[in-house]
Amino acid sequence: MGLLALPVAVEASVAPDSALHAYARARLADGDGASPLAVANYRLALEDDPASPAIARRSYLQALESGDFPLALRSARLLDGEGLLPRDGTLLQIADALNRKDWAAARTWTDRMADEGNFAFLAPLVRSWIALGEGNPVPTIIVAQDRFAALVRRYLDEQVALQALAGGDVQAALPAIRAALATRIRDQDALRLTFAAQLANRRAVEQALALLPDDEANFALARADILRGRSRKLRREGAPLTPAQGFGRLLARLAIDADAMEGGRIVAVRLARIAAFADPGAESRIVAARMLTENGKPLLGLAEARKVQPDAYHGALAQAEQVDALDGAGQAEAAIALARSLAEKPNAEAERFVRLGRLLADAGDFHGAAEAFRAAQHRYPDDAVPWALLLFEGSALEQGARWDEARAVLERAAKIAPDEPLILNYLGYAQIERRQNVDEALALLKKASTLKPDDPSITDSLGWAQFIAGDVKAAVPILERAAAGAPADVTIHEHLGDALWAAGRRYEARYAWRAAAVSADGAAAERLDAKAREGMRPEYAAP
Repeated sequence: MGLLALPVAVEASVAPDSALHAYARARLADGDGASPLAVANYRLALEDDPASPAIARRSYLQALESGDFPLALRSARLLDGEGLLPRDGTLLQIADALNRKDWAAARTWTDRMADEGNFAFLAPLVRSWIALGEGNPVPTIIVAQDRFAALVRRYLDEQVALQALAGGDVQAALPAIRAALATRIRDQDALRLTFAAQLANRRAVEQALALLPDDEANFALARADILRGRSRKLRREGAPLTPAQGFGRLLARLAIDADAMEGGRIVAVRLARIAAFADPGAESRIVAARMLTENGKPLLGLAEARKVQPDAYHGALAQAEQVDALDGAGQAEAAIALARSLAEKPNAEAERFVRLGRLLADAGDFHGAAEAFRAAQHRYPDDAVPWALLLFEGSALEQGARWDEARAVLERAAKIAPDEPLILNYLGYAQIERRQNVDEALALLKKASTLKPDDPSITDSLGWAQFIAGDVKAAVPILERAAAGAPADVTIHEHLGDALWAAGRRYEARYAWRAAAVSADGAAAERLDAKAREGMRPEYAAP
């Protein structure tokens, strides 16, 4: 029976309280993105038909994504009995065993993980946490000849530091902390806060404060609390990690890495959810929130980020994830309001202003965006401003019809990074659009294309510049190459159509315009439709 036929079949012949009825409602809710409704109905379906692998598989995936761990575990156990447990289901079982402090079960599932292969490289680290839980801590053993040795070392320093702190050995933790921070760029602030809380709770206050710069807002709450001395909050924030929590932190780091891999985002969501199940602490929840938002589930991401209290050490980092989730959910005003409040804090980091600036630019407030990007620059010495911040400001000024100011900012960026194709492309194309300094702009775009020859956007800019300069013969093949690299890009295909028309290839020009019209809207769609019907006229030229 096809899914589209299910509602009719249910209404016609299936009892409304049956497993099939609940399963049909769950599938429809699943397809519509209504996660809470889907999970509720999968739960009902599984209760009515607890032996159905089909229901169990769907309920497992949806429950894991939604964070319903009891349902995920029930479904996983049924699937395991049928030999159908997904590989990440083994991780879920390890997390459950560690939460229950069932060290024997944790070892059994860890051995199975090693045998299955997918996550086998985690086994030495997990076994160290199990040994710590059993009261017999042992160092993580990595065999140099092991094919996973290099991969394990990627996560080793952080895990060694956390295990040493859990055992109260500050001196063993310190070199591992330094190594972990030296190798991890993304989420470093979260890691600093965790290590600082752990150290301060072990009375290593000086070492804790050394991890928290006193001129950055992300660390203000933690610094103030640590400086006050031992407190209830510090005892809570810096409590030694349990083996389950240590495993959760490991999976959270793995989720971040999986998210950066092509096709890895769905896996990243599942890993992050299992991480938050094992470790319902701030770091794991922040990672889960980001993975959910980036995977098209911003409301779930928002709910996860809000589980971190604003006055927690990681509170500001969680609020940053809330901003992204609100924006992803289409709640732009709320996102801007929260981003603005974060940027107004004393010693606000550059990232806060960049986040606000991007939101304002998306909302069409280019003046406000330029101010935010300029404020971000003030967090750096004048001779060390990153070129990207100048590009952001220049783009906002250009889009806000303040071209003279924009050009000065973009030229400054080009002096800082003379071989950065993004700057060369933006500065060159903006002048071509205005028919200014065409020869100079063409030279910039030729250099950008040489530096990044496979970028369709830069290739289009160069081809269009050739067209504007009057060299139609040179423009056409360049624009054809750009269109081949970006088959759905409206601007590129319109440029190609205009150049083909000028070259006398009228049929192909109309084909290019129609291809552009497929994804166009507003004035561009009207212009393309007119060109495809009537041919090129001066008033129809691409801007």
